Amino acid sequence: MKNLMAAHPGEEQLERTHVLMTNLENELSGLIVNLTGDDRSRYGRVNEQNKLLINKVRDYAQISPSLRSPDVDWVEFERDYQSRNSIEDLILRLQNLVTGLKNNKTLHDFDNYQAALDDYSYTCYKAKTSVPGFEDKRKELKQFFPRNRKTSETPAPDDNNQPV
Repeated sequence: MKNLMAAHPGEEQLERTHVLMTNLENELSGLIVNLTGDDRSRYGRVNEQNKLLINKVRDYAQISPSLRSPDVDWVEFERDYQSRNSIEDLILRLQNLVTGLKNNKTLHDFDNYQAALDDYSYTCYKAKTSVPGFEDKRKELKQFFPRNRKTSETPAPDDNNQPV
């Protein structure tokens, strides 16, 4: 299979996308926080089980305000809760974009790799015909096809134009 990804971004689209990314980075700059490893260990303890606890406490606070602890700033609690949900939504949307772009890049990588294998096969063929330049090119490219490959998704051709 060749040319699995025929959609290519144009210069204008890439330029607009870079401007949008810069605007997004600028817009979110006040929300971006860099945590150290120690910080992440210290503050990163809110797993799924603890999120359920937060949700249940919030439910009780809304349904039965008389049961709220006076030690909690409930206005700040709600702000944190809403911010967390909004940021999580942004993260999920961004992750979907990243996944889609990675998938797109994967198909372009595959197309490039298949074309490179075709070119290497052609180079090996032409090197046997003593056409100037092809033997040097074959020697340069051969380094990418070690003889002792254990696994390979796509077998690389050897000097005889046969899969390794």
